[in-house]
Amino acid sequence: NPNYHEATTGPEIWKDLDGKLSVFVAAVGTGGTFTGISRYFKKQNPAVKTVALEPESSAVLSGRPAGAHKIQGIGAGFIPGVMDIDMADEIITVNSEQAGIISRRLAKEEGVFTGVSTGANVAAAMKLAERDEYRGKNIVTIGCDTGERYLSTWLYQEEEK
Repeated sequence: NPNYHEATTGPEIWKDLDGKLSVFVAAVGTGGTFTGISRYFKKQNPAVKTVALEPESSAVLSGRPAGAHKIQGIGAGFIPGVMDIDMADEIITVNSEQAGIISRRLAKEEGVFTGVSTGANVAAAMKLAERDEYRGKNIVTIGCDTGERYLSTWLYQEEEK
């Protein structure tokens, strides 16, 4: 998984942006996507910031205890063997509600039908974009799931508050 993303996904993103990116942020499930893409970006430009994302209530990468959350596919409660924690310049959290709100907004406002993991990624990218040091910079994340698998779950059953 990390080797695949280092060999394919990372170069594709790099090429599409002509190497003009400042930050990469991605939720950690197995850690393969984050590790592989981060490894590629760091080889191209060590100044690219790589930010790992985990659920607020299960922030094991940050040294906190595992807990329940509603962001399927990430935050399994342990650090996966393929996750290279040294690739993370920073670790941030998003809560389940934020991820859900952004997923529904993407569907409603942008026509991008995502799952909750993608909602978490975009929520994290939006948090980073609010920082002064990243204003006007390219922040990259991953659309890693589709909303189709969540139609009968809380994600698309609840109304946005």
